[in-house]
Amino acid sequence: MIPDPYLLYLGNPRDELSVKTSRGIAVWRPELCIGEFRSHGTPITLGLPHLEFAEAKARGARTLILGVANPGGTMSQEMIAHVLAALSAGLNIASGLHQRLTSIPEIVAAAAAGNLQLIDVREPPAHLDVGKGVPRAGLRLLTVGTDCSVGKMYTTLALERELRRRGIVADFRATGQTGIFIAQSGVPIDAVVADFISGGAEWVSPARNDGGWDLIEGQGSLFHPSFAGVSLGLLHGAQPDAIVLCHEAGRPHIRGIPGRPLPDLKTCLEANLEAARLTSPDVVAVGVSLNTSSLGRDDAVAACRAIEDRLGLPCQDPLAMGIDRIADHLLATFAGEAVS
Repeated sequence: MIPDPYLLYLGNPRDELSVKTSRGIAVWRPELCIGEFRSHGTPITLGLPHLEFAEAKARGARTLILGVANPGGTMSQEMIAHVLAALSAGLNIASGLHQRLTSIPEIVAAAAAGNLQLIDVREPPAHLDVGKGVPRAGLRLLTVGTDCSVGKMYTTLALERELRRRGIVADFRATGQTGIFIAQSGVPIDAVVADFISGGAEWVSPARNDGGWDLIEGQGSLFHPSFAGVSLGLLHGAQPDAIVLCHEAGRPHIRGIPGRPLPDLKTCLEANLEAARLTSPDVVAVGVSLNTSSLGRDDAVAACRAIEDRLGLPCQDPLAMGIDRIADHLLATFAGEAVS
């Protein structure tokens, strides 16, 4: 467990997606967030009070969360200096970066001197097994995407909230750094050795016999050359009964690879279903989650209707429109199998 309340670290981000971890925590766990720390002159903000480390500590913050995502997941010299200053102020440090806090001797020494915790959430559970694909009890839904950073975590959390609102047993299963910070449990699937990715998905969503749903956060995309291996391993290990396809309207190309177009939605959906059938032969699609943040309200509604006409599935933006119709279709498809 990460000691709360939190001070969320933004640093000097290059774009809004660079602070998606801090933003996700602020949206889904606002009661735990005292403020944000950003470098001077940085225009990107979460709308939280800007606090220096000593000020945050005085207001009750216990942990600085390095809620940033950058290429390679490494700490710059500026970030290391900020971590040392936060430790000097008496804050624990939690990080989801690939570069471990414990790999930097001066950070380890400063934490030890202050009797403070260093928490690397991208450290996979010990002794993961390889995936077996053996059928297991329970109902599982996995979010998949046309690209990375299109809203898979938000969609999964929105479904959890909507199903619980209806009295349906449902649990969010985190597979990425932001989700783990929010759920305070999970497996960082992109930090798992390739042979054990499907086993990691089996570990995070074990057999359950209460008729409830495991809602598993997807990662990457089968159509992203950098991350398709993680996406495929999740599909096989999750053994989903249902999938929701996530997409961002207006995205010009696969993230980080200019010139490579996003896949056609129908092609992407069929590829995910076909891959999932290796371990879940009866898997079905139950909806499309469309990030319409770049569109006006009328255009967003029209985009969703066009997708519905093409794919025959409910399409909603979980943030702008809610996710009730996708939840309706999920429960109607599996009527009698989920329990309250």
